[in-house]
Amino acid sequence: MDSAALLDLLGNENRRRILRLLARRPCYVTEISEALGVSPKAVIDHLRKLEETGLIESRVDEGRRKYFRISRNLRLEVSVSPYGFGAKSAYSAGPGLDLTSCRHLSIDVSTTETGDTAALAHDLRRLEELERELSLAQRWVHGRRTAVMDRLTDRIDEASAAREGFDAELARLAAEVLSAIDAGADRPPAIAERVRAPPSVVADVLGALEHHGLVRREGGRWRIQD
Repeated sequence: MDSAALLDLLGNENRRRILRLLARRPCYVTEISEALGVSPKAVIDHLRKLEETGLIESRVDEGRRKYFRISRNLRLEVSVSPYGFGAKSAYSAGPGLDLTSCRHLSIDVSTTETGDTAALAHDLRRLEELERELSLAQRWVHGRRTAVMDRLTDRIDEASAAREGFDAELARLAAEVLSAIDAGADRPPAIAERVRAPPSVVADVLGALEHHGLVRREGGRWRIQD
């Protein structure tokens, strides 16, 4: 599901309250209405929108009562900083995902093979602890990324102040261009795709960075100047 559409959908407080309720157990309309203090008609409208997007699903029991429950695992991430805004959604990965290939992570991915209650409870506790640690790590990375971006844009601003011809407003994009080059995107089309900027703008930024001695061109490839 598109992250922007998901943000719009979850922008309604009552829909968020419905999802919190359904995360505990399946419910029918009257239960939801009484728990939230919202009219059944309004609840039905919220449920319809949630069901249309595939976040919830319904089933009818033997008494022909319609129950609703959350149908899938979905994670929504929103990032806001002085250097950008972004939102991305992702479905839970399958058990076959190989985390050992992640360069910056060292995680014990082992799980208990036995299916007894104590072992499963142990695995659940470990995963809950891991989730909390990863959330803390994300907060640290977000703060450090902003701090490094500040320092890099200051460095670009200093270089542009020493010579004329560089638009200081492009300092933030220039920092992203340098990061893209460091990641291996050393040709203009690849850089433009990575920073999501028009090729003509990227060409201007590269020219300015070269003019100020921050990058150099070698046979059509760009390198960061030591």
